[in-house]
Amino acid sequence: MLPANLISTLKALSVTDKPLITATPDKGSIDVGKQFEPGQKVQGTVQAQVAPNVFNVRVATQLLQMQLPAFVRSGDTITLQVVSLQPRLTFTLAASSNPVSTPESLSAASRLLSSLSQQPLERSYVRPLQSSPLWTGEKVQPDTTQLAGKLHEALSQSGLFYESHQAQWIAGARPTAQLLLEPQNQLSQGAKNLETAQTGSGQQFAALNIPEHLQTLVQQQMSTLETHQVLWQGQVWQGQEMRWKVSEESPHRNAQGIEEGQWVTQINLDLPNLGGVSARLSFNGNALNLSFDVSDAQAREKLGNASSQLIAALSERGIPVVHTQITQTIIAQDN
Repeated sequence: MLPANLISTLKALSVTDKPLITATPDKGSIDVGKQFEPGQKVQGTVQAQVAPNVFNVRVATQLLQMQLPAFVRSGDTITLQVVSLQPRLTFTLAASSNPVSTPESLSAASRLLSSLSQQPLERSYVRPLQSSPLWTGEKVQPDTTQLAGKLHEALSQSGLFYESHQAQWIAGARPTAQLLLEPQNQLSQGAKNLETAQTGSGQQFAALNIPEHLQTLVQQQMSTLETHQVLWQGQVWQGQEMRWKVSEESPHRNAQGIEEGQWVTQINLDLPNLGGVSARLSFNGNALNLSFDVSDAQAREKLGNASSQLIAALSERGIPVVHTQITQTIIAQDN
């Protein structure tokens, strides 16, 4: 279940009234009451604005004048539903050619998201699209630089950041090939054909139907926005699962009084020679706090002996380590 404040916000967005729109016929128009019937849906093209929020709208062969919501612009195509013919011709606004901007579509989207938010989160972490390990090289020990790049790709291509990547693509900062690797672009051909047919037939809200295989991902996106943390789990090399969490913590002020962001990343592994290992890296500005938690004394001793080598390697890459800690979690045994 997602956090209560997110659910309440989505519920509030999902409740919206359809404003009634009265139409005044142009003086040269014939009896418009004969052209429509209650419940009928008709399309109109918004013409020139004649007063604040008042437009001439071409509906079939009729030119009508009506007051429209502030988001409507000249040139828009709108869908109207006839409410009544008497005493005045009255419509409600059903949709527009820019559905994302209309209250109707915002309400539909928020209802959908609200419904998803109230469903149990099937999986809190994202997994790679492919089940194969990230590192498939011939060496027994993975190349750490290449593995780091693979981890970056796995998280970037998880679909969690798809909308921001779309914005980068529009700005020319991300190639199409990268965008196509994300789950949102892995629809089956049948689903793609259906989506194309719905869009072409003017069913503006078809885009709000989230494919089943993406619903968990959308829930994860909402959870990430709310909690400011990302969870990833997958095989980093053959037979080796890793759980990885990246989170943003409240910023703090450094000695100079400058506010700095604080990021924490934590990985959990069950290694053949060290057993269970949890590594937590906390970045404060450019400095790093590093802590390990292990399951047995031998692993603690091994990590302690190798810690100076790790600190030196990080320092060479411009990452000063200001604090290191290695602890052992003792698991109680049943007698």
